[in-house]
Amino acid sequence: MQRIGRYRLVRRLGAGSFATVWLGRDDDLDVDVAVKVLADNWSTNDDVRNRFLAEARLMRRIRDERIVRVYDIGTLADGRPYFVMDYCDAGSLNDLRHNPIEPARTLRLCAEACRALHVLHRHHVIHRDVTPGNLLLDSTPDGSVRVLLADLGVAKEMVDQQAATMTAGTPAFMAPEQAMGGALGPWSDIYAMACVTHAVLTGRPPFAVKTVHDVMARGQQDGPAPLAARIGAPPELDGLLQAALSVDPARRPATAELMGTALDQLADATAGRAATFAGPPTIDPEVTRQRFPSPAAGVGVRPPTGQPPNSPLPTGQPPNSPLPTGQPPAGPTTAQFPPAVNRPAMSATPLEANSPAHAVTPAWQFWTLVGLIAALVFIGVMFLTLIAL
Repeated sequence: MQRIGRYRLVRRLGAGSFATVWLGRDDDLDVDVAVKVLADNWSTNDDVRNRFLAEARLMRRIRDERIVRVYDIGTLADGRPYFVMDYCDAGSLNDLRHNPIEPARTLRLCAEACRALHVLHRHHVIHRDVTPGNLLLDSTPDGSVRVLLADLGVAKEMVDQQAATMTAGTPAFMAPEQAMGGALGPWSDIYAMACVTHAVLTGRPPFAVKTVHDVMARGQQDGPAPLAARIGAPPELDGLLQAALSVDPARRPATAELMGTALDQLADATAGRAATFAGPPTIDPEVTRQRFPSPAAGVGVRPPTGQPPNSPLPTGQPPNSPLPTGQPPAGPTTAQFPPAVNRPAMSATPLEANSPAHAVTPAWQFWTLVGLIAALVFIGVMFLTLIAL
C-alpha cells in the first residue's frame, strides 16, 4: 500500500505540468485529504521548488474558509516536496461546463467564487490563474456546497508585483494586461472571474483564445456574445459581463466582492423569472464605479459601498496609501450596463468615441465639406457659361 508520510494514498485526482495531486486518507484522524507532490522532473529546479513551497506557505497563512488550507508539509525519500491540504469532495466549477445545472445556482456559485477571490485580495495577493478547475466545490454537513479557491502556484503578493516579469496563467482566462506584461492587480483576477462565469454558464470561455498572442490580438471593441437570453437570465447579466471583460481595467467591477453581490442579485432574478418576474434587478451602481485612481492621486482602493472614501482597508492598509501594484489606466466612472439599470449618465470615453453610435464630426470637417461643395458649384457655373458663349 503506497503511503506518503502518515497518509495512505487512495487514487490520483489529477496531474499537471509541475505537480500531481492524490486523494489521501489520514487514518489517525479519519479524514480524507489531498496530497500535492512536486513532479519528479522539476524536483531539482530550485526556482520551481521554491514556488511550490511558497504556495504551501501562502495557503497556510491565509486562514479563511473560502481558501483551501494546508495542514502538513514534508519531503519524500527521493527529495520531492509535498504538502497536504483540504480535500473537496464535490469536484470543481469545471465540472459544470460538462454537466450544467440551473443557471440561478450557477450564478450563486460564481458569486461565492468572487467572495473567495476577495479574501485573497484583502490579503494583498492576486491569483493570476483563476480558472474553473481552480475553484473547488465541497459538500457541507447541511447538504449545501461551498466554493474554495485553490492552486496558488502562480499567485503573487502585490507588494512584489512590480518586480514580476513572467507571464503566467491560462490564456483563455487571462486579462489583456497580464498577457502584455502590464500592471496587475485585483482587476486582473476580476476579468478572469468573468471568463469563468461565462464558461460555466455556456460551456466555453467568452473568447476563442488558445495562446497569449491571441489574448494580445483581441480588439478593444471586441466584447462577449450576449448570453442572458439563452439561459433565461435578465439582460443585466450581459451588461455585467461586458464591463468585467473590458480591455480597460477601469471599467471592470470595483472589487470581486461587489461583483459577487451583483451575481447574487442576478441569480435571484433568474430564479424568479421561472415563476413571476416583476422586473430587472436593481444592481448597485457602485459595483462598477471607478476604484483605480491614477498614481498621482495618491489614493488607495475605495472601500465597498457604505464606507467613507478614506476609511481603512480591512487589512489595515493606511487609508491613503497607493496600490502596491501600480494603477490601471484612467477610465470612465461607470461600466456600460444596459439602459434598464439605474445608473448615472456618463459621457463618451475614448473607447466609445470610435464606435458609430458615438461618432462626432468636428467643426473643421464640416466647413471643409461646405467649401468643397461651393467650389464644385462655381466650376459648374463657369462650365455652363463657357458653353453658352
